[in-house]
Amino acid sequence: MTDIIKNRRKEPAGRIRQKNQGVILAAAEEEFLTYGFKGASMKRVAERADLPRANIHYYYKNKLDLYAAVLGDIVEIWNTTFDTIRAEDDPKQALTAYIRAKVMYSKTNPAASRIFASEIIHGAPHLSEYLKTDFREWIGRKVEAIQSWIDQGKMDPIDPIHLLFFIWGSTQHYADFGVQVLAAMNKEQLDDEDFERIADNLVRMVLKGCGIS
Repeated sequence: MTDIIKNRRKEPAGRIRQKNQGVILAAAEEEFLTYGFKGASMKRVAERADLPRANIHYYYKNKLDLYAAVLGDIVEIWNTTFDTIRAEDDPKQALTAYIRAKVMYSKTNPAASRIFASEIIHGAPHLSEYLKTDFREWIGRKVEAIQSWIDQGKMDPIDPIHLLFFIWGSTQHYADFGVQVLAAMNKEQLDDEDFERIADNLVRMVLKGCGIS
């Protein structure tokens, strides 16, 4: 899976290719979210994308290849967009930026978050190699950065990895359990102000829990 993701990133892409792949991946996200990997159909992806099925197979040889591309895009976004935790950063600014980015991702890309969550819940059959390699390296760097803040007395001595788990769980909750959130809040949907309040409250709780003023 890791090799598939890496190879996918290296592919040259012209404008038409990028446009078509963007449309296909958006359609594939909806399909995998609705039916899961096993139930998803390349035929329905083509229908959702309003493209001939042959076009789908031109870019992605089979369903596994397409699913790998969807997961690859999600992983790439998470590993680059949410890369604000570094030893040289100020912990208050870094954690605030990280939490807000994660909350806003739940707002703008809930389908991607749910697809990733479903993959993990099912034992990560298509991400197991990535989790054992690139992911471990990525999280290792974040843990080292947070530990350095602790060692410098910039925050309370808490377990860095459980801090990350807490942030992931609280921010992604609004995407992965959106139906429950809406029911609890008695709303049809969350608006921009709701997400701003969510981010502000989570930032406040995390910073206070970390002893950062």
